[in-house]
Amino acid sequence: MTPDAPAHDLPDWPVCARIDLLSPLVTERVAERVAGVLSAGDTLLLSGELGSGKTHFARALIRARLGPEGAAEDIPSPSFTLVQTYDAPGAEVWHADLYRLGHPDEIFELGLEAAMEDAICLVEWPERMAPEWPAAAALLRFRVTGEDSRALTVSAGSGDLGARIASVLDGVA
Repeated sequence: MTPDAPAHDLPDWPVCARIDLLSPLVTERVAERVAGVLSAGDTLLLSGELGSGKTHFARALIRARLGPEGAAEDIPSPSFTLVQTYDAPGAEVWHADLYRLGHPDEIFELGLEAAMEDAICLVEWPERMAPEWPAAAALLRFRVTGEDSRALTVSAGSGDLGARIASVLDGVA
């Protein structure tokens, strides 16, 4: 599979929550809240077109997990390295960008499958790993709705991750 190859459909999991992200600041607030309910073994599949806010969300979440030191942390996009890791309190965080993934088998080579058991994993372009979705993951779909606004839909497979995320989204503005 090349970056230009058609992507697979995403899993058809039940929707847990929807929220309008009216600005980049609201996206950061949502990411900070979500960061607070994640633990080792949780995987977020971040889907959406280029420029839809996936990386912005991931950076804010990683900074929140890193704590006060995270504010100054450089959080590069893993577009070319495919994976960046961060030693955060409570659980290591893996940020993966699978856009340039050549074949789904490369997930094993990256160590991503093993990390999904022990770390918090943020996976951009999860379509590239189809059909091997982590059953207990949450799928966050970002959609551009305006110049600075986005819509976020959260759906989840088995487990309680979707409910944990939905529980912290009320009142975010």
